[in-house]
Amino acid sequence: MAKINKPGKPKTIEEALWQSCDKLRGSVEPAEYKHVVLGLFFLKFASDKFEQRKNEMIAKGEVKNVGIRDFYTTKNVFYLDEVSQWGYILKNIGQNDISQKIDKAFKTIEKHNTALKNALPNNYFSRLALEKTKLASLLKTIDKIDMSNNEGQDLIGRVYEYFLGRFALKESRGKGKGEFYTPKNIVNLICELIEPYKGIIYDPCCGTGGMFVQSVKFIENHRGSQNEVSIYGQENTPTTYKLAKMNLAIHGISANLGKIHADTFSNDQHKKLKADYIMANPPFNLKDWRGENELQNDPRWKDYEVPPKSNANYAWILNIVSKLSDNGIAAFILANGALSGKGEEYKIRRKLIENDLVEAIIVIPRNTFYTTDISVTLWILNKNKKKSTDLSSTPTQAPKIKNCRKRTGEILFMDLRAWGSEYEKGYIELTENDIQLVAKTYHNWQQSGYESTYNDVPEFCKSASFEDLKNNNFSLIPSKYIEFWDKDSDINFDSEMRRIQQDFKTLLQEEKKSQEQLMNAFKALGYEL
Repeated sequence: MAKINKPGKPKTIEEALWQSCDKLRGSVEPAEYKHVVLGLFFLKFASDKFEQRKNEMIAKGEVKNVGIRDFYTTKNVFYLDEVSQWGYILKNIGQNDISQKIDKAFKTIEKHNTALKNALPNNYFSRLALEKTKLASLLKTIDKIDMSNNEGQDLIGRVYEYFLGRFALKESRGKGKGEFYTPKNIVNLICELIEPYKGIIYDPCCGTGGMFVQSVKFIENHRGSQNEVSIYGQENTPTTYKLAKMNLAIHGISANLGKIHADTFSNDQHKKLKADYIMANPPFNLKDWRGENELQNDPRWKDYEVPPKSNANYAWILNIVSKLSDNGIAAFILANGALSGKGEEYKIRRKLIENDLVEAIIVIPRNTFYTTDISVTLWILNKNKKKSTDLSSTPTQAPKIKNCRKRTGEILFMDLRAWGSEYEKGYIELTENDIQLVAKTYHNWQQSGYESTYNDVPEFCKSASFEDLKNNNFSLIPSKYIEFWDKDSDINFDSEMRRIQQDFKTLLQEEKKSQEQLMNAFKALGYEL
């Protein structure tokens, strides 16, 4: 892991940058820390890469090329003129106009690098009016970090993950929400399940672009090429939109995030898009996402009920359904409440099941996310419904199609609440072994007949038929389908709960009868209760 370049006990870059936030206290609101520190970190990163590339050309005797932009951009290096370079900023570190010079550096970088258009801070440091001494101290801390080593672009991704995770934790305490950040182990799980190798990838609420970065890493780890995917996304929060563009540009990932930051529901910037893969982690239980009479006739839910104004969960689902290509597959995170909502949510969920779009429901462990301690659910929707009857009769003739769904009408339920390991006090992550076992189970289940090696496993997984779903009133709560056992007393949990439910129902009926008898007795004595 990269270390800060200073004598004494080495610190990781992440730790050094996090500690540098102390220098901002009293001058900047905590919510602004990440934009200040990550912005300056980007400036140092871009400048170090520029200097590295320039020195390479000088060493090769190509001095005449050091001032030509194309000789940098073709190597995925941002071109910087003098006023944008880190060395120039440090020379002016004590000047009264240092904030203005930093803003000018960002503006000039955008001018020379189209991939960064609308991505960098715009007069941000001037508006913050940071104390000169605190800003200078922060610049000196960042200057000690060597970013030109072979870790390359993974470095900034790691720093982004670390910072966004820590800020999400910091902002969520006492508030119930914060920067929406998807832990890397959850993104890795999604990638292993839907395998986004080729085609169009879409995220309707892309945040800082973490889904896209991990998708590209997945492709490269499986010897694929990011040139075989096209990336589309949208983000509503202005500062997060900028961070996403910066993050993707640093990773050398081309993406269409729309011309501006915008709300996916009221200003869909990809109306005609049909995606092969959709990956998303929408804000949980978003309220008042539309006006009372707004979006009533939106084409995204023309075949379904209008999602309720009180909660956007099913609006996200139907937006995702509308964007899927004919063979598209989607994986997204939602709060558990979406599994059994009533009213319009029930009607929409029932139609989704009847249309055979829901493929898998996977309960994620509690305390996996920084922004909530509740257990959440990973949904998989799949439109690639190649029927088993359409397949050839022998294994050698059967076609091999990625994400080909052969179990018509069935849904796979998995419960991972007891899985994972603690990696930080109070926080859980799925291990690589966990992820591989879940993915193997899912892909085995997708097959049918002679091809399948899948078996239901108590307390882990269950393949539910349409009749099972119908008998449970189209609920998607996994515990209604997965078999649970009390290992100590060898009691079937589901059967025992049904017995207790019936006993409780009988007790309530008897209590009601006793109340009626008591009231009649008082009435007979001439008293009214």
